[in-house]
Amino acid sequence: MNPSPDNPPSAARSLVFRARGLTKVYGSGDAEVRALAGVDLDLPAGELVVLLGPSGSGKTTLLNQLGGLDNPTAGELWYRDLDLTHADETQLTRYRRDSVGFIFQFYNLIPSLTARENVGLITEIARDPMAPEVALEMVGLSPRLDHFPAQLSGGEQQRVAIARAIAKRPEVLLCDEPTGALDVRTGIVVLEAIERVNRELGTLTIVITHNAVMADMADRVIHFSDGRVHDIRENPSRARPDSLKW
Repeated sequence: MNPSPDNPPSAARSLVFRARGLTKVYGSGDAEVRALAGVDLDLPAGELVVLLGPSGSGKTTLLNQLGGLDNPTAGELWYRDLDLTHADETQLTRYRRDSVGFIFQFYNLIPSLTARENVGLITEIARDPMAPEVALEMVGLSPRLDHFPAQLSGGEQQRVAIARAIAKRPEVLLCDEPTGALDVRTGIVVLEAIERVNRELGTLTIVITHNAVMADMADRVIHFSDGRVHDIRENPSRARPDSLKW
């Protein structure tokens, strides 16, 4: 992409995301909902970021924008040198395939495939994938490589989903309530897996949660309210997941 007045300055190239005035409006007239109402945000490489806020505050809408799953109504959003606001579908498809891993509350594993095979589906289309066995080892599932989803607990299935997301070595990992369907103890195990991925792979990891205690594990905590960034807190001495108190 050639330099232009609309490109971010060179000093900002260390940023993974740069949002300015990011706005998303659904509906019109009396039914209009402003899911994002002018978000300004910089997200550097390698951080573990937690998004906090009540339901409807804009967290998931922001995650969808960052993941290239939805287009903003107004404002601008850059991923490195790629203007996601004006990217065409081919560019967005390549971006999602090569640069972003998604983890959702529900695991979306294929029941007829083993853990190894579920992860292998991603490695077949990635540019520089890690072996499924390596990805599953990172989340502590080496003994369960050849088990089917029905033979795994909920926490183990979620860790397979994490392994699947990281196997393509994405620069960005987007997590939407990854422990929302799990009990407290199992949720901590999943958080440990996410934290290890962030620490060892240097993946910018963004986690949506309703549970404020997760903020202790983050480099940066962003509070959302009414579609806006209400507060940003940096945590230079973030806690390890095994030190969290639930």
